[in-house]
Amino acid sequence: MDKFSYLGNADISAVDELYQQYLKDPNSVEEGWLKFFEGFEFAVKNYDTEATKTSTKPSVFESSSDLDKEFKVLNLINGYRTRGHLFTKTNPVRDRRKYSPTLALENFGLSEADLNTTFKAASEIGLKECSLQEIVAHLEMTYCHSVGVEYRYMRKPDKVKWLQEKLESNKNQSSFSNEEKKHMLHKLSQAVVFEQFLHKKFVGQKRFSLEGGESLIPALDALIETGADMGIEEFVVGMAHRGRLNVLANIFNKTYESIFSEFEGKEYEDNLFDGDVKYHLGYSCDIKTDNGNKVKLTLSPNPSHLEAVDPIVEGIAKSKVDEYLGSVDKIAPILIHGDASIAGQGIVYEVIQMAQLDAYHTGGTIHIVINNQIGFTTNYLDGRSSTYCTDVAKVTLCPVFHVNGDDVEAVVHTIKLALEYRNKYKKDVFVDLLCYRKYGHNEGDEPRFTQPILYKAISKHQNPREIYLANLINQGVISKEEANEYKTTFNDMLQDRLTDSKQIDKAVISNFLEKTWEGIRASNENDFHSSPETGFDKKRLIEISRTITHLSEEKPYFKKSRKLMDDRRAMVDNDALDWGMGELLAYATLLDEGHPVRMTGQDVERGTFSHRHAVIKVEESEEEYIPLKHISDKQAKFSIYNSLLSEYGVLGFEYGYSMASPNVLPIWEAQFGDFNNGAQIIIDQFLSSAEDKWNSKSGLVMLLPHGYEGQGAEHSSARLERFLSLSADLNMQIVNPTTPANFFHVLRRQLKREFRTPLIVFSPKSLLRHPEVISSIDELSKGSFQEILDDKTVKKEHAKTLVACSGKLYYELNSAIKTAEIEDIALIRFEQLYPFPQKQFNELLKTYPNIENLVWAQEEPENMGAWWFIKSSTEQGNDWKVVSRHSSASPASGSSKVFAKRQKSIIDSVLSFSMVVS
Repeated sequence: MDKFSYLGNADISAVDELYQQYLKDPNSVEEGWLKFFEGFEFAVKNYDTEATKTSTKPSVFESSSDLDKEFKVLNLINGYRTRGHLFTKTNPVRDRRKYSPTLALENFGLSEADLNTTFKAASEIGLKECSLQEIVAHLEMTYCHSVGVEYRYMRKPDKVKWLQEKLESNKNQSSFSNEEKKHMLHKLSQAVVFEQFLHKKFVGQKRFSLEGGESLIPALDALIETGADMGIEEFVVGMAHRGRLNVLANIFNKTYESIFSEFEGKEYEDNLFDGDVKYHLGYSCDIKTDNGNKVKLTLSPNPSHLEAVDPIVEGIAKSKVDEYLGSVDKIAPILIHGDASIAGQGIVYEVIQMAQLDAYHTGGTIHIVINNQIGFTTNYLDGRSSTYCTDVAKVTLCPVFHVNGDDVEAVVHTIKLALEYRNKYKKDVFVDLLCYRKYGHNEGDEPRFTQPILYKAISKHQNPREIYLANLINQGVISKEEANEYKTTFNDMLQDRLTDSKQIDKAVISNFLEKTWEGIRASNENDFHSSPETGFDKKRLIEISRTITHLSEEKPYFKKSRKLMDDRRAMVDNDALDWGMGELLAYATLLDEGHPVRMTGQDVERGTFSHRHAVIKVEESEEEYIPLKHISDKQAKFSIYNSLLSEYGVLGFEYGYSMASPNVLPIWEAQFGDFNNGAQIIIDQFLSSAEDKWNSKSGLVMLLPHGYEGQGAEHSSARLERFLSLSADLNMQIVNPTTPANFFHVLRRQLKREFRTPLIVFSPKSLLRHPEVISSIDELSKGSFQEILDDKTVKKEHAKTLVACSGKLYYELNSAIKTAEIEDIALIRFEQLYPFPQKQFNELLKTYPNIENLVWAQEEPENMGAWWFIKSSTEQGNDWKVVSRHSSASPASGSSKVFAKRQKSIIDSVLSFSMVVS
């Protein structure tokens, strides 16, 4: 606990206790108290009290009223440290809200009469004994000027002490040289003049300008320059549309002509490419800082869904650490938020909670809030219940700096201090850049409809460049003529680049991680006519299977874990592998070939349905043993983590990871497939559409447990229909494998082709232990993924009805057909639904010469599942008939009896197509 946090006017006894402790052993109290008590030379030396005459313990309170006032000054100091941020000059365009009690002297038992009195308590803030007036002036500059700091709630004394000393040793200010000041003005001028140029040349066009918050540009510039000097080699940035073009131009050095060309809305070089608006595009570049350091900058593309990019950025950063940087010291994620979105979007909370977990740690993120004090048209008072938009930072005890965006020196000073804290403690840090939005939500919006008073003030307010330039002119750092000459030269250059941009005929959008994806091509229709060979040497497969099922006899593993491993080893001996063994062998063989595998999700280490057991625990100590990490000395890295209880944040993170890792198998598994809709924004705005919008690729695998087994509406359907409705342009692969071998091959296929496409696997539940769901070792060591599994038992010339289905329904239908001894129904499985294997299906149909009925059977209601996709997207179209549950608002019934009745109805309906029973 902070040594003054409990010190009130009535808590003097607590201090006396500390003093008595100090008298016994000076080193037993905190350093601050030690210095304080030494400085006062209490009791015996200065006060001739009755206690000392009688040789009793001296008391800190057996003194004059002067001593009491010393403690009141300490209380005052603590008041500034804990509440000074409430009384700052951080709002550039309007007065701050009023808070009470204030920091007035009277609230601490002091008065103006004490201002000229000197106090030893000054030592607490690093000053020699001085007047109260000097103490207050020091505190005002430190805690209540252009920067407000929240940090006293942090529970680690070393962090509090470090920040406290950093703030109070220099009054929370930096002393900049004239050259540094000119450089800040230069970056501020770039930001301001660029926006003014766009406003004149592209009248009425949306650009979501940075005007009012232009000090972001010198802040980012200082962050990158300082970070590079500290050893940071890469920065990964995520931000929304506000100010994005300015950041691209003046931080990422994207050419002005490219940006201007994008305003023209030109057609794309690839006429099949949809693209996206200019303020959503990603970008990467290599720059050299002023000190000669080489730095890579990455700006992730993002949709309009505010804060959705946050987990993407963290995933990209983590991937870079794992792939080649090797240390979080070499990379820094930067997330640039809006004030309304950081307070209102739950994904921010999810990402902050992920920050210190091993699976997601990236060494701390620098959060910068462009605080416009408004969200679209919503006043900040209606946009949150908390005092500050950044109060979410307190969840993980991160410091927050609130800084006036008009004071560029304070902004740069603060960003450097924030970065220093982040680098030292590897924790998140927040910088709340209080500014304003000069126009409406976009340049065509009228803000005075909803905020007339605020925008009256903004219309009269000087921009940050004008304010800073006036200060520098007054200081004699620069002349007005020199500044105007730069502005004219910069404007002329922008005009030249605008002229050049008109020569660009077609727009091109490149993958923002183009270098990472060198050698990985885009897919085409021919790639999906059949799958490549994905078998694995049988001898080595058997060796690996024995390795990953071995547990040392020297450690007391849980006896059920030993039995599980024994059973798996027996599967190899008996040549009958179940689903879990087939899955683990897929990962093991990829690892053995040098391909890293990463898996996260809720309960993935064991598996929701206790089928995977990738992590084995020692019974007494809970020490972990991961067999897939012990295949060989040359194997690739295997990572598996139980995630926090999040879908949106975790899937976003893994998608970001996959964007930067084309040669890794990244997997996210939902606890139940139904829960994937908690991450629908990631699925809609990134996974299904990123390649078409931004030319960005991913090889992410999603495992979604799916199947109707009487568990109710929320544990039955992974919403196959939603993924199929999003499918187009070869944007994803949707599979529903029904054998361990086919699952093995589809996982291996993901890294055995020249392209990468997200893989959505509708994985089983009951089939995990179904006695018929087994595969031989030969089926793994040979062959490839089978998009369609034909009926191997029916005599094709006898078949009058061809029933196609997907998933575990096959086993129920097959059992019923066999039991009824039906001979004129052929039952096939579509293991891949998208891209639909039309060519293979057409060839298969030719082998059935007498088909009269073409039936699609599904467990899902008619308005769900694959039915509408099968009917509308296959060449057979209206030839299909359907057997399913009736259309329903809910995926499944909560009643097990109703479920059983409906399931039987589906099976009976399929059997009713038979006209021949042996």
